[in-house]
This record gives sequence, C-alpha cells and structure tokens, in this order.
Amino acid sequence: MTGDPTPAARRRSGGGRTQRTRDPRARREALARAVLEVVAEVGIGRTTHRAVAARADLPLGATTYYFPTLDDLIAAGLRLATDLLDAELRSWSDRLAAAPDPAAALVQLVGSYLADRRRARIEYELYLAAARDVALRPLAETWLHGFRELSERYVDGADPRAVGALLDGAMLQALVTGTDLDTPGLTAAIRRLTTPPG
Repeated sequence: MTGDPTPAARRRSGGGRTQRTRDPRARREALARAVLEVVAEVGIGRTTHRAVAARADLPLGATTYYFPTLDDLIAAGLRLATDLLDAELRSWSDRLAAAPDPAAALVQLVGSYLADRRRARIEYELYLAAARDVALRPLAETWLHGFRELSERYVDGADPRAVGALLDGAMLQALVTGTDLDTPGLTAAIRRLTTPPG
C-alpha cells in the first residue's frame, strides 16, 4: 500500500515547496523583490505579507520575521527599487560621459533598458502607481530627477524636462504596444530638441 509521502520525504525528493537558502540577506532581498512585483500588480493597498511570501516562495513566517509590519515590508521593496534605479542611472551617466554622440548613446541605453520588458513593466507600473500612492512618490521622483540630470549634463541646448518627457513617452509606447523602440526616430527627435535655433 502506498500513500502520499510525508512532508520530509517530499523535501528529500524535491517535491513541495522549493527549499530556499536560509541566508538572511538573500531572504530579505527575495522578499523586497517580491514586494515590487506584487505592488506593481495589485497596488500598495492590496499588498499583503501572504502575497509577498507566496511570490518569493518563502514561508509566511519569513516575511513577518524580517519585516514585522506591512509598512516595513513595503518600505524594503521601495528602498530596493530606488537603489536599483540609482545604480542604473549612475551607469547611464558613466556611459554617456564617454560617448562621442550623447543623443545616440542615450537612445541606445533606453533600448538596452527595454530589452528586459518584464523589469521595465514592473518599474513603470510602480512609477504610474505614484499617482495614486504617496508612498511611491520618492521612487517616481528619483526616475524624473535622474532623467533630468542626464539631459542637463549630456544633451546640450535643450530643456531637460522635454528630453525626459520624450524618452518617457517613447518607452511607455514601446511597452504598451509591445513594439521595438524607434531608434532612428527617437535619436532624430532628441537632436531636433537639442540643436540650438538658427
């Protein structure tokens, strides 16, 4: 007579919940990343410890152990998102500093960013959710200020807000339509914006 294996047998044979590392740092990061995905899908108001634990494939107790309150958990996700965005923008700044053609290089960086559509969708969901959730405003502001600073430093002769708005719109359209970035068109538009009149 055979029956269902015990939980211990399932773990030994690879069945049941995936065994995740018990490294506290790795668990914290897994939970923070899961927060971003859950918030992007359902918003901050519907994000729960249980949903984040399920997304991270960790026991519910892990979320409350590392992040006792929901505010702590959401704050960890937003800190991670802001840190990742800061790192991305610093990398863009370094690459633009060495570029002979900043407009073309900026469009190339935007194309590279859009290559990971899943990540870009999650970040744009968070960005757009800032219109509803005040807690997300710092992340949206990091994005907006970062684009403005890039434009100010490497694309001369233009209102940096106009260049940022152009890039934002191009990325959003590519994500919504599932199409590739119009690299030649976007590069030409940035050049038109950045060419002094006369």
